[in-house]
Amino acid sequence: MSRIGLRPIPVPQGTKITIDGSTVTVKGANGELTRTFHLDMSIVEQEGSLIVSRPSDSKLHRSLHGLSRTLLANMVQGVTEGFSKRLEIQGVGYRAEKTGSNLTLRLGYSHPVIVEPAGGNSFELEGLLNIIVRGPDKEAVGQQAAEIRLLRKVEPYKGKGIRYAGEQVRRKAGKSAKVGA
Repeated sequence: MSRIGLRPIPVPQGTKITIDGSTVTVKGANGELTRTFHLDMSIVEQEGSLIVSRPSDSKLHRSLHGLSRTLLANMVQGVTEGFSKRLEIQGVGYRAEKTGSNLTLRLGYSHPVIVEPAGGNSFELEGLLNIIVRGPDKEAVGQQAAEIRLLRKVEPYKGKGIRYAGEQVRRKAGKSAKVGA
C-alpha cells in the first residue's frame, strides 16, 4: 500500500486545476504547468483537494501511484510558491553578474560564460558569489542548477568551483614534501 499515494493534495485558493483525461494543467500565481500522467492513474478533484487512485495492486500500479501523486503535488506547489536552488561560487577571480535575464559567469576561462534561463526559470544574485535559480517547475530548476554547477565543478585540492549551498566537498591532501637526504 502506498502511503504517499493515498494522501490528498490540498489545492490553495487562486489555483485552477484542469483535468482532461490523463493530462492535468495547473495554473497559479507563478505560471502554468501541464503534465500527462499514465493512463491507468485516475486523478479526481474533490472538495478543494486532488486525489490520485490506482486500479489494482499490481507492481506497476503501486509504483506509479506514489510517483503520480508526488509529481502532481510538486506542480501545485510550484505554481503557488515556486522552487529554488542556491549555488555558491568559490575561487579567486570567480564571480557572477546578471545581464538582463541572463547570467554571466567568470570562472577562470579565457571568456565569460553566459547562461540563459530555461523552462520559466529566473536568476537572482546575492553579492557576486551566490546564485539563486528560481522557477515553478522543480525538475527544470534542478536541471538548470546542475548545468550551472557543471560549468566549473569543485576541484578537490583547493575547493575552487561552483557548489550547491551547504554541499560538503571532500578535500585531498596535495603532494607531500619529500623527506630525506
